[in-house]
Amino acid sequence: MNFSGLIIEHMKPRLPIIQGGMGIGVSLSGLAAAVANAGGIGTISGTGISVDMLRDHIRKARELTKGIGYIGVNVLFAVNAFADNIKAAMEEKVDFIISGAGFSRDMYSWGREYGVPVISIVSSARFAKLAEKMGAAAVVVEGFEAGGHLGTDRPLFDILPEVIEAVKIPVIAAGGILHGDDIARALQMGAAGVQMGTRFVASNECDAHPAFKQMYLDCKEGDAVLVKTTVGLQGRAIKNHFTDLISDGKKVKIPHCYDCLKNCSYQFCTMDSLMKSIDGDVQNGLVFAGARVHEIDNILPVQVIMDSIMKELELAN
Repeated sequence: MNFSGLIIEHMKPRLPIIQGGMGIGVSLSGLAAAVANAGGIGTISGTGISVDMLRDHIRKARELTKGIGYIGVNVLFAVNAFADNIKAAMEEKVDFIISGAGFSRDMYSWGREYGVPVISIVSSARFAKLAEKMGAAAVVVEGFEAGGHLGTDRPLFDILPEVIEAVKIPVIAAGGILHGDDIARALQMGAAGVQMGTRFVASNECDAHPAFKQMYLDCKEGDAVLVKTTVGLQGRAIKNHFTDLISDGKKVKIPHCYDCLKNCSYQFCTMDSLMKSIDGDVQNGLVFAGARVHEIDNILPVQVIMDSIMKELELAN
């Protein structure tokens, strides 16, 4: 069965799956290239890494895909390095730029200047229409079930029909997408494809520390909790010592401030907490994950994950 209906400007992947950009250091060249080689669209997270490191990972991903697969870059709008990393990625001629947790009008003009499609992550029909007006090539509509920073308290499949009706550009469904039947439901509703993050963390090629991946396997239902990050948004992370520490609003002392955010509550350091977890200290940092992380019970090669999902999708149709 052919599931190649996802088209975003020059990108025509074999499978309708975009891998979500996950920082810091969770989705770099290893994961992005593996997803691209398996027929999807890979995304490098440019949040929390230097311009030089980002350039290196873009080039490495190109080598791993032999320049054939589609590779893009995600950068969190809230970080100070947003403009520098976005422009560096565009100079490297990535296939697309994607961003959320805020709204940047500038990135659309940069996209036109460099000839790079821009995709916005939105959580409402209103922002989807604004993104389309600004020149977005597509929008990712992300529901409450997603991991990391959240822009809504509404479920994906409540928002999705409103966004599809509101815009003419491709709409990508995200948040709680884990199996083939989830993709089938999104496509049947009119989505052009889906974005998946959490399932790909539990893969051999994911760039995260083994202890980070093990947190996903050990997670039980109810262990994915909401926390208020210093960005000012709710985020979903796996319950650990650090989430217990910040749940009462107590300020967490850190060695030094990274000055990473445009606006920060300074209760703790989001950058520091993410760097700790990605280095393997998973009890003293944030381990972001989607609401259905407890359903994952194995770590597999990306190709095996994609093959399994597509078999489920065929059965669902």
